[in-house]
Amino acid sequence: MAYTASLASGPDGRKRRVSYFYERVYPLDETASGQTFELILKYQLQYKMEMCRPVFAVNSDLLKFHTPEYLQFLSSLRPITITDFRACAGGSISAAVKLNRNETDIAINWAGGMSSVKPDKASSFGFVNDVVLGILELLKNFKRVLYIDIGYERADGVEEAFYNTPRVMTVSFHTIFPKHAFTKLRRQ
Repeated sequence: MAYTASLASGPDGRKRRVSYFYERVYPLDETASGQTFELILKYQLQYKMEMCRPVFAVNSDLLKFHTPEYLQFLSSLRPITITDFRACAGGSISAAVKLNRNETDIAINWAGGMSSVKPDKASSFGFVNDVVLGILELLKNFKRVLYIDIGYERADGVEEAFYNTPRVMTVSFHTIFPKHAFTKLRRQ
């Protein structure tokens, strides 16, 4: 799809190409991501960005971070299905692919951000860590990735995934949980 408009960003005033990834099967569709999508339509922002449908993540994508046993467990859940999480993870992976190909300047997956999920454990509202999967995709093209998380809780799943590599820096500004994470990490 050709961009009909784009958003200005930065001191240079250069127009930025923005891509927004959305799929109606997202698990939180009736809350945050669905409401965000409705607001985009209401304010006609879809004309200022490229609306993209994600390529659903497949097992080989999910296994780059998650254990086979955990994915088997997710497959058994009802009414939530693994398809929902394949769409969510696929949105972040698709966004990273588009950035890697220099097809966009800004890529957004509002249904993503499940940054506290572990390889074998769900956390908070997340079941699949789409952030780690997106960063792994970005590392195919970029030497370093800076991940900034601003939210309710610490991005400990992302933090732990990349703790031993200098290629990813995780900065987490969280308001509630846990309160003393920085002190604990600083001692290590």
